[in-house]
Amino acid sequence: MDRALYHSFFLHAPIGAYILSPSADPIILDVNNAFLRNVGYTREQLVGHYLFQALPADPNDPFDTGVEALRASLARAIQTGLPQSMPTQRYPIRTVDKDGVEVFVERFWNAVNTPIFDEHGVLLCIYHVTSEVTEQKRAEEALRLSQHEALRAAREAEAGHARLNAVLQAVPVGIMMTDSNGKVLESNSAHAALWSHSPLAKDTTIDFSEWRGWWADGSERQGQAVAPDEWPLVQALRGHPQAHALIEIETLDESRTHRIVVCSATPIRDREGQVSAGVVALLDMTERLKAEKALRESDRRKDEFLAMLAHELRNPLAPIMVAAELLSRTASDGGQVGRTSAIILRQVKHLTGLVDDLLDVSRVTRGLVVIDKRRVDLRSILAQAVEQVLPLVSARHHQLDLPSETEPLTVCGDVKRLIQVFANLLNNAAKYTPPGGRIQVGMDVREDRIHVAVSDNGIGMSEDLIANAFELFVQAERTADRAQGGLGIGLAVVKRLVELHGGVISASSGGSGKGSRFTVVLPLLPNDADVAPTAPVPASAKPAVPLRIVVVDDNIDAAEVLAMSIAADGHEVATEHASAAALRTAADTPADVYLLDIGLPEIDGFALARRLRTNPSTAHAVLIAVTGYGRDEDRLASKKAGFDFHFVKPVDVGDLTALLAEIASSRRASPRHQPSN
Repeated sequence: MDRALYHSFFLHAPIGAYILSPSADPIILDVNNAFLRNVGYTREQLVGHYLFQALPADPNDPFDTGVEALRASLARAIQTGLPQSMPTQRYPIRTVDKDGVEVFVERFWNAVNTPIFDEHGVLLCIYHVTSEVTEQKRAEEALRLSQHEALRAAREAEAGHARLNAVLQAVPVGIMMTDSNGKVLESNSAHAALWSHSPLAKDTTIDFSEWRGWWADGSERQGQAVAPDEWPLVQALRGHPQAHALIEIETLDESRTHRIVVCSATPIRDREGQVSAGVVALLDMTERLKAEKALRESDRRKDEFLAMLAHELRNPLAPIMVAAELLSRTASDGGQVGRTSAIILRQVKHLTGLVDDLLDVSRVTRGLVVIDKRRVDLRSILAQAVEQVLPLVSARHHQLDLPSETEPLTVCGDVKRLIQVFANLLNNAAKYTPPGGRIQVGMDVREDRIHVAVSDNGIGMSEDLIANAFELFVQAERTADRAQGGLGIGLAVVKRLVELHGGVISASSGGSGKGSRFTVVLPLLPNDADVAPTAPVPASAKPAVPLRIVVVDDNIDAAEVLAMSIAADGHEVATEHASAAALRTAADTPADVYLLDIGLPEIDGFALARRLRTNPSTAHAVLIAVTGYGRDEDRLASKKAGFDFHFVKPVDVGDLTALLAEIASSRRASPRHQPSN
């Protein structure tokens, strides 16, 4: 075939090609038009030039390995005399951009290097055929990246679903998602727990007619059954924006337990705005609503207690006022004076008892009661308790049956507190039994414990009352005449006192009108047990050295009574009823001891104490706070103000007498604390 024809075929072939000299650093001998079009060069820029100078590597691209790969392939073709196919190779091409700056453009090529021999086997040249596959390579890379991104997105979606499922299972709210036909897509364990069944399997279609519920929202429909199409989830699947409801549901298990839940549902819409699914959340409100009900009940009891307290405190005050008026009118009638004084004494004791009950419950609830334990015979305790309540029992014409135990029943306890326990139980039995009733006290020894039961045939107790009998402010149904009286705090104190003795107390009743029974169980001691008794408090004696004492209280009667009580022990006592007067007295005649009320007008007791401490003549006086405030923070405040001691009204005269005697003794022993003249 004609050489010109071969050359024309080479030049116009559709695949790029060039001819190289057979050497390690080849020269481009010829190049066809297709290759020139691919690289954007002219024939003059390539033909006659060294290949790797005309088409160099990018010196700034460490990943440009095209030159090394082509050089190695050419060497193998020359060495072996066989065609060498090159895998797809990245070979950037140098060019000049529109600004005249030399740049390298990324290109990918498939190439074959074929050695050409003459008829004698002499290597004439290397025929390099190359096909640009840049777009194909980019498409493949894009596909690879797309597949990688799709795989990553799928993994992220799977991880997201796992996280969502973990959240669904962790939250204490029942959550379920269904498609538009009510087929379950997701459901957590909290939702299953509310209905008491296993989590609903996916693709299960909900039958809302099986769900039993009643409206509990306090509206006109309160207590009415929720119809199948009224459930919030059904409303959401019908396109309602958001549905909330308070519903009492019934579980689907055999127990048929009732729970009150807040049920909220909302639709899920697709891009076209159509409802594709719905989600419902159920929050169990049962215990919270019970707690709120209990709190409201507690508030109701508190309100009743305050109203009743006002009534109870007025009861003794009225006869005291009348009796006092009679005393002023009939001072000459000794017999009537005696009877009137007795009335005042009884009513004051009644009033004091009410206040003592309040103080007792305060101490008990704050854990401030100290039990003075000693070896005691429970028979003696009961005898003294009976003695206390016998007037009431007799006045109401009750029959009182007592145990006839002859053997000692020894317990370790506080005599005063144990008498308080059984006197309270007997007093309640007498109050809540109609006149002419029967009260029985029984004892039963079981192993190392003694069971003491106080029972009556009175008005009895309901189940609700038994359940709350030992809570504060709880009483049987109150009547307008207040025949039973009391504050409703006695049994709460009794329960705590019994527990402090290592015992338990329980209540039972056959119901309304069938009487009540309270049983106290205490640990018994062996008859030979050795329990160290608390030493009795010695009777107070008149101090060897009288103290000069000033009582400051704006309540004139309270100040005078306290002063008379202290003076009876031989002390020199003065009274003041205002802080300014007390300061003037302190300046003129300093005292050894100051008993200061806190709630004084103008200058309160705290400020008065600080003033006395800054006065050199009274700086070392003993300051005693006498106040109705007895909380820990009140005691701390009095200490900061400079008080040495803190007494809570009504003051225990015995404790105060003992303290003053101790102060007098210390003053006698320390000359620098002698009263100044």
